[in-house]
Amino acid sequence: MNYLQAVQEITELVPDFETELKEHRNPTSYSVIRTFTERIKNMIRQNDSNLLLKSLQKMDKIYTDGDVALKNAIDNTFIYSLDNFTAFCSKEDRKMIFSHISSTLKSSYSRQIYNHGI
Repeated sequence: MNYLQAVQEITELVPDFETELKEHRNPTSYSVIRTFTERIKNMIRQNDSNLLLKSLQKMDKIYTDGDVALKNAIDNTFIYSLDNFTAFCSKEDRKMIFSHISSTLKSSYSRQIYNHGI
């Protein structure tokens, strides 16, 4: 899957996503994942659990089926931001979010956390 296919996947879940992405002059894998990450962050703030869980599943699908550029974008944008946008959640919400992240993404998260500064 390339970033254009990822946009189609995300748009199925979030219909106005493609419109929002058009604000970027030259969309790339990074701008797609950055924009989707911001959407997920807003879902957390607004307690939109239903759409949030579906979005986390979609992020996992993109990571699993995506090309190297998408995987790098997810590692460097979404995974890197996880602590930041779950910092103000309750413990229960944080557990719920992490319980809906695939083991592959959790692995990437752990690598970033435990290898930071090495």
